[in-house]
Amino acid sequence: MARQTGLIKLKGTLDNVSFYKTKDGNLARMKTSVDAKRIASDPAFERTRENGAEFGSSASSGKVLRDAIRPMMQNASDSRVVSRLTKIMTQIKNLDATSVRGARNVGVGIVTPTAKALLKGFNFNKEAILGSILYNPFAVDVATGVITVNGLVPINEVAIPQGATHMTLRGSWTKVDFTTGESNVQETNEINLPIDATSTDVVLTPVAIPAGAGTDLYMLMIEFFQQVNGVQYTLKNGAYNSLSIVEVQ
Repeated sequence: MARQTGLIKLKGTLDNVSFYKTKDGNLARMKTSVDAKRIASDPAFERTRENGAEFGSSASSGKVLRDAIRPMMQNASDSRVVSRLTKIMTQIKNLDATSVRGARNVGVGIVTPTAKALLKGFNFNKEAILGSILYNPFAVDVATGVITVNGLVPINEVAIPQGATHMTLRGSWTKVDFTTGESNVQETNEINLPIDATSTDVVLTPVAIPAGAGTDLYMLMIEFFQQVNGVQYTLKNGAYNSLSIVEVQ
């Protein structure tokens, strides 16, 4: 893959070179001469088929998680979240030490402590990293799913976007079975605070314990708003909002 330079940017195909535009700019790449049917059947491409199968499995695992928490992600995610999460899922898949090559998957790899550590701390919006926004420490009770932030003083302990007057904290306890693709999400209450010097003990409690089997994911979200005439409006379509996996069990 090469980047196009110069004043004139091309789109289309010329002499087996494809020119196209992406979010990263105008790029160019050589067209492959290998037929898809050959890749699917030729023994010489067995490794390619195995790699493709495992990549597809990792991408599907990322989609399972994204679908489970989509209502929260809608207000706190970036344009690269799919590829970033797929990368993490691929690393977790590689920790599957029992399945044969081509069949390694996240459902097996996630049971290892190393895999859980890879997923913990994942931020769905790279433009709003939780650790760079919330300076007050928080605690997660994995038995109840309760997230607490004691003595939060927004004006001193939160990185406030320009124009924000209020903030909302909420969380969720999500159980995801990466083998079956099933999930269950239990969100917490929401706590809306004015951005001032008032100290507040924030306690976020899930409405219930998520049902089913799988991996337990605990998430914390911070949203910013601007109040105008008594109505709170989200800032820049949620671009400043943060959503992070704060614990994995």
